[in-house]
Amino acid sequence: MTLDEIRARYLAFMQARGHTVIPSSLLVPNGDPTTLFTGSGMQQLIPYLLGKNHPEGNKIVDSQKCFRSEDIEEVGDNRHTTFFEMLGNWSLGNYFKDKQLPWFFEFLTNGDDAPEGSRGIGLDPSRLYVTAFIGDTNNNIPKDTESVEIWQKNFASLPKPIDAKVKEIGSEENGYKVGMRTESGEEARIFYYDAKKNWWSRDGTPDKMRAGEPGGPDSEVFYRFDDSEHTSEEKQKWGEHCHPNCDCGRFLEIGNSVFMQYLKNADGTFSLLPKQNVDFGGGLERLLMAKHNNPDIIFVAHKPIIDAIQYVAGISTNEVKLYSRPEYTRSYRIIADHIKAAVFLIADGVRPGKADQGYFVRRLIRRSVQHLDKLGISKSAFRLSLVVPAVADMYKTQYPEIKEKEREIEQIIDTEELQFRETLVRGTKELARFASDGSISAHDAFQLVTTYGFPLELVIEEAGERGIKQIDMEGFKELLKAHQELSRAGSEQKFKGGLADASEQTTRLHTAHHLLLKALQMVLGKHVKQRGSNITQERLRIDFSHSEKVTPEQLAEVEQLVNEAIAADFPVIHSELPKEVAESLGAEHEFGAKYPDRVSVYSVGPTGATAENPQYEQAFSMEFCGGPHVEHTGELAGSRDLNTLSKDGEIESLNKTNPPFKILKEEAVSAGIRRIKAVLQ
Repeated sequence: MTLDEIRARYLAFMQARGHTVIPSSLLVPNGDPTTLFTGSGMQQLIPYLLGKNHPEGNKIVDSQKCFRSEDIEEVGDNRHTTFFEMLGNWSLGNYFKDKQLPWFFEFLTNGDDAPEGSRGIGLDPSRLYVTAFIGDTNNNIPKDTESVEIWQKNFASLPKPIDAKVKEIGSEENGYKVGMRTESGEEARIFYYDAKKNWWSRDGTPDKMRAGEPGGPDSEVFYRFDDSEHTSEEKQKWGEHCHPNCDCGRFLEIGNSVFMQYLKNADGTFSLLPKQNVDFGGGLERLLMAKHNNPDIIFVAHKPIIDAIQYVAGISTNEVKLYSRPEYTRSYRIIADHIKAAVFLIADGVRPGKADQGYFVRRLIRRSVQHLDKLGISKSAFRLSLVVPAVADMYKTQYPEIKEKEREIEQIIDTEELQFRETLVRGTKELARFASDGSISAHDAFQLVTTYGFPLELVIEEAGERGIKQIDMEGFKELLKAHQELSRAGSEQKFKGGLADASEQTTRLHTAHHLLLKALQMVLGKHVKQRGSNITQERLRIDFSHSEKVTPEQLAEVEQLVNEAIAADFPVIHSELPKEVAESLGAEHEFGAKYPDRVSVYSVGPTGATAENPQYEQAFSMEFCGGPHVEHTGELAGSRDLNTLSKDGEIESLNKTNPPFKILKEEAVSAGIRRIKAVLQ
């Protein structure tokens, strides 16, 4: 069974149960500045979990592309990846635990002999273990006995019934003390854990949640691998008392059903949400691991990429065994994961760069180059871009845009690899200069890493080859920690109070963002398309396609057009339209994004337009967008009287009267991509 087959079966299974399939959103969230990447399946559903009506109804299913930058350093073992797909189904006030848990159990255990629309992946149910929420007495949140009772019925309903014993564990740490067996000595199958393991909210545990945030208990399913699939070293980690949440590799979480039941009140108490929602997420690659009973995620889900590396490198069948040694296996895993992630990020519009999303694409490519060299593969005969077709072929059914952009992606990776190899040459020279006295100081090591882009691993390796044994690693770590804390503080300031909070100022800037995109198209040309956005309470930022620097005169004209639209006090009208109708009207939409059959559209103007009669043909701007927005563009002027901004329909020297919209900066981001930052004064 392949990734494509599991994905297709899951979508068909949920469709047969009344769910509408929606497309994956991009890896770069549009309009959510609180995060650089889409890191979970539920990210695009947050507004609807908070109560907004979804245009496709209240039963939704998808497979969402995800990227988690925080896992880059962990890649190389048998279970971490940066790019993955999350299968997800949602009930927005429709069904709850009594349907969600049996459906997922059916999908896991039903095999090829099940009827069409009910086929699952046919896992052995004796390998499945379940967790549930133990409750929170401090916050008066009860134990989730309902989920446990449903799971017990699921296991008892099998052709060969399983008596699912229950055990209360509480914390993960306590699991290592008490293990998996009940007092009678039988192994339990269902386990109660505390809020750190079986509670979900955007803020974490109930105590950490902010007022107004939703959350709820969750129930996770784990797969237990064959003991024979583990090395003796891994088995030693199991210890005397292993348990499902043990971090030893014996168990793998494959699915999590979150029950969004509660809202945190201003006084710190919890009340039930008006709608009881279900938010399910199941790792596609992890389900493939379980199906193959193989605990190595890279060699299960990335095998075609590893095969391509060996093929392009000309590694013979006789040499493959050599490259299966542990020191080589780690490098293969890193290259396979990083190249796949880089391909998907580039396809979604991200380009290698020094900051934000571009920094991570650059890092993925550069780490791949580094590990190519560790494998000893000839630099002249091998380029990372030669592996791109293998990724494109793996995903040509679900994500055909990868295949369509294959050549462009190859060129971008080629350019970045070449630049990095030049960096390595410069870095090696600097290292030799710094180490002339036989040691490398903390400051010099830090400069090599941060200024010259020389990876720390290479600093250590090069120093070793030169016989330099003294590197001030402790001092380096202190400098790096201070640098990271400064960067993190800047990031928190940069993203604080973002669009996800729907504050008044952020909402105003979001509407101004629409006006700005339209003004750029009017001044620079219709080729201008949005390539990224970031909106905080302080300012808006738009990345857009344009090959030349925008002149001061053009910026002044853009600024003038936006201020004219503000002064005109256009109505901002929300509609839900068939996708084809919205496209035929010329509504702007995300580059490369896929949309459901019905879409949310916001149009600005003209004067006199109403929700009943939006007059799309004469609108100033129109975009696919989930909101939020102001009701009239005049609200962007703040507390000022619009009459001070216009006279007889004409703008009265706006640049001299402190206009509300002001462009702060225009700059290049990457080849063919410009960036503007602007504010509402």
